[in-house]
Amino acid sequence: MAEAPRDFPIVCVGGSAGGLDAYTRLLSNLPGDLDVAIVIVNHLRHFATRLHEILPAFTTMPVALITERLLIVPNRVFIIPENRDLHVRDGAFRLRPLSKPRGWPDVITVFLRSLSQHWTGKIIAVIVSGYDGDGAAALSGIKQAGGTTIAQLLETAKQPDMPRSAIESGCIDYVLSPENIARKIRQIAGGGAV
Repeated sequence: MAEAPRDFPIVCVGGSAGGLDAYTRLLSNLPGDLDVAIVIVNHLRHFATRLHEILPAFTTMPVALITERLLIVPNRVFIIPENRDLHVRDGAFRLRPLSKPRGWPDVITVFLRSLSQHWTGKIIAVIVSGYDGDGAAALSGIKQAGGTTIAQLLETAKQPDMPRSAIESGCIDYVLSPENIARKIRQIAGGGAV
């Protein structure tokens, strides 16, 4: 079996409460042929996600619910299933039981740490609207891996806790509205000045 290429950027968009607004605004401003993989890591524990049914209306990219060993390819939007930790290994997704089954989930932190250790292409970590501070603890590792970190502008977030925690980590490169996050992703993916 040929190994999937891993030299294109992965954009992890981590969010929770109020995240849908950020996801739709961001995706609406991204072209379908940017040659990046978008991975939406959203907190859901008790209800099945419907993002793979909702988000196709806001993007020309195919949207897929992640399954075990699904190959990571560019020009796709991937959605984490509920109640799972997400990892990346050998160019494919790996799903595991939640490592933190109680309290606020840390699925974004888990996935970002896996990316920083196992992805050879560019990494763009985006933290948008949500409660608590998931993702913030992994941002220094993304920076050490040469990645770019972005937090949603607090005034544009329906629930600013998560982007605020990311900003307070001291490891955020840009603080932007969802529309400007999309613009920055386009710049980074295209290799232009950022």
